[in-house]
Amino acid sequence: MTKRPAYNPPAHLRPETAKWFAEVIRDFDLESHHVRLLTLAAESWDRCAEAREVLGREGLTYLDRFGAPRGRPEIAVERDARLAFVRCLRELALDITEPEAPRPPTISR
Repeated sequence: MTKRPAYNPPAHLRPETAKWFAEVIRDFDLESHHVRLLTLAAESWDRCAEAREVLGREGLTYLDRFGAPRGRPEIAVERDARLAFVRCLRELALDITEPEAPRPPTISR
């Protein structure tokens, strides 16, 4: 059996995200491409948290130069980061022990 390289959490991750990263590395036998996906998932989680913090401080809207309310750009950042996190987790399939059955086809109109 070949020994897998040790992967440390990237230094730019938040401490709680780095802890999660290290737990996943410890608990799962990941190939290098999985570690890249895990890194992207962790970065997406942190980006989502950053956007949530700004929204918590600043609110969901701001007034544009005409005084009309507009949604803050962080709303899209949070949404996109959340979707990226979920997609990375789905690709990693960390909670699946047996091969997953193929997804049913999408319903078209």
